[in-house]
Amino acid sequence: MDDLVLAMLVRALAFGTPILLAGLGEIYAERSGVVNLGVEGMMAVGALAAFAVAQSSGSPYLGVLAALLAAALVSLPFALASITLRANQYVAGLALTMLGLGVSGLLGKPYEGAPLAHPLPEAGFIVTALLLAVLLWFFLQHTYGGLVLRSAGENPETVDAMGIDVYRVRYAAVIFGGAMSGLAGAFLSLAYRPSWADGITSGLGWIAVALAIFAAWHPLKAVGAALLFGALYHLSYRLQAAVSPEFLKAMPYLFVVVVLSLSALRKGPSGAPESLGIPYVRGERR
Repeated sequence: MDDLVLAMLVRALAFGTPILLAGLGEIYAERSGVVNLGVEGMMAVGALAAFAVAQSSGSPYLGVLAALLAAALVSLPFALASITLRANQYVAGLALTMLGLGVSGLLGKPYEGAPLAHPLPEAGFIVTALLLAVLLWFFLQHTYGGLVLRSAGENPETVDAMGIDVYRVRYAAVIFGGAMSGLAGAFLSLAYRPSWADGITSGLGWIAVALAIFAAWHPLKAVGAALLFGALYHLSYRLQAAVSPEFLKAMPYLFVVVVLSLSALRKGPSGAPESLGIPYVRGERR
């Protein structure tokens, strides 16, 4: 029994790792005041960039770097639209998801079905994700930079009054969130299933967005939430022989709806940044 529990925990960690990595990036973007629904698209771009570079160069570590850079790069149009041009953040994020999925699906066709020559171990990504959660929590809660980031999402006028450019803070948070989504994608194509396939993200980006809310925008709480979602994914695979496959595929997303509904019903402060989703206009009073 102990071995079975340990095996389930290990698989839950593996399933939860890409959700945690992308979720941490989304937490940072949202703590700065920007909602980015483009996580799924950025993960797909990161997964393709990681696989393509790792396969062509023979170095999976170059693949990881490529994933970080590619996903950060595709986050820039979203940042420009939502921060500088003050477009609707939800619409811009959905456009980013469609762009990322479309571009990765098109450019990834030559790599379909090819196994990765030199995959990375899952354990390295898992440990990295857990360490990042601790480091990002410490930065957010115990450093001046973290205070500025939180203030940009709570009261950007105060940040502006301090002589700090709110737009730069938000750009940095969104780009960082993109890089984290790219790292999540790299885990999928370099370690979890070392290959490339269109649809490799399987909706995990949407669960990462939900995780930010479920974890109350707290990096350490995100670890437990990711483990819970990972355990649910693992359970859906173990129950394939006994439960309808359609229900199993939908189960993680149904669970997301349930936990988000419960989060909305809980009393007291939700933890959501005051200026979340609200474009900042210098000199304009809200």
